Amino acid sequence: MDLTFNHAFDHVTRSGIRRFTEMVRSIPGSVLLTIGEPDLDTPEAVRAAAKAALDAGDTHYPPNNGRPALLEAISEFEARKNGLHYAPDEIILTIGATEGLFISLFSLLNPGDEVIIPTPAFSLYESITQLCRGTPVPLPTEEHGFQIDPAALRAAITPRTRALVLTSPNNPTGCIYSRETLQTVHDILKNLPIFVICDEVYRQLVYTEDFTSFSAFSDMRDRIIVVQSYSKPYAMTGWRLGYVMADRPVHDKMQIAHQYAVVSAPAFVQTACAEALRYDTSADRALFRRRRDYVYGRLTAMGLEVQKPDGAFYMFISVKKFGMDSLTFCTRMAKEGKVGLTPGIYFGCEGYMRLSYCYSDADLKEGLDRIEAFVKSL
Repeated sequence: MDLTFNHAFDHVTRSGIRRFTEMVRSIPGSVLLTIGEPDLDTPEAVRAAAKAALDAGDTHYPPNNGRPALLEAISEFEARKNGLHYAPDEIILTIGATEGLFISLFSLLNPGDEVIIPTPAFSLYESITQLCRGTPVPLPTEEHGFQIDPAALRAAITPRTRALVLTSPNNPTGCIYSRETLQTVHDILKNLPIFVICDEVYRQLVYTEDFTSFSAFSDMRDRIIVVQSYSKPYAMTGWRLGYVMADRPVHDKMQIAHQYAVVSAPAFVQTACAEALRYDTSADRALFRRRRDYVYGRLTAMGLEVQKPDGAFYMFISVKKFGMDSLTFCTRMAKEGKVGLTPGIYFGCEGYMRLSYCYSDADLKEGLDRIEAFVKSL
């Protein structure tokens, strides 16, 4: 019997980051610095809110897009914290930022539509675009300090271009887009029927006062979708919660995809979501800033080339001088040095490796000691 499957799967496989991490984990005694998951636990007040909701019997269907009180809390939080003004009925509580990205692209794309993805980038954007029958168009930024080159952006735009994905702070580089970059992108796109998807899951993990979000361009509000997550700022990766914000007509399309994909986020966690918005992340941000400075100092002392990040919790380290592609370098380092970093090829940028510094101080020290020993052995 000849069984066939959706051809959208022809070029989409399991995450290379996850597969490589599994390989490193299988090496006895290895140290992993591959996954972007904070080593912190979810704040006690957030966990207590979820427990109390369960004890109160909050186990029934909630509204599809989220409870009104939670959507109101998100609306108020974004206005106060980030200067973004979205009404509660322009917000959808999602199963993580992943679902937010999926319903955004699913709502926008027709077969063959193109999505411009500045690289290096999290591989999720490419995979979701392909699953939605779209065509990912990489926009390399490596030669421009991981900023977007105006000429390159103009050259990437075609009549089939439907969306541009902006991730700031960025995964895997930790860089943020400058005001000049965002202004240039705005000036190029402002009169074009192209959506901008702002993935801002690391927005609360910024280490500089000079941060600008593309979502601040109110004259393009009808074409901007903001994707957020509870995972990174509140150490809630396992909760799988996030939200999207968009102008009403866009929101109304996305809510249909959301309803038929997941119905809603679980009822009892929504009380915890509201509680998380009251959590002060400044201490966690200070912790990651300190770890950034330590890791950056160690790497540069080894003679490794890396741009100091202004946000998130990643270092994107060049390995070009060693004469190996990133997969070969990282595989050798895992097997010979027993330390795992993620090959840059999984972010669409060869010649680099990503280090996640959201691990414990002890793991970071041991991992960096092993990286140093491996580099010296070459």
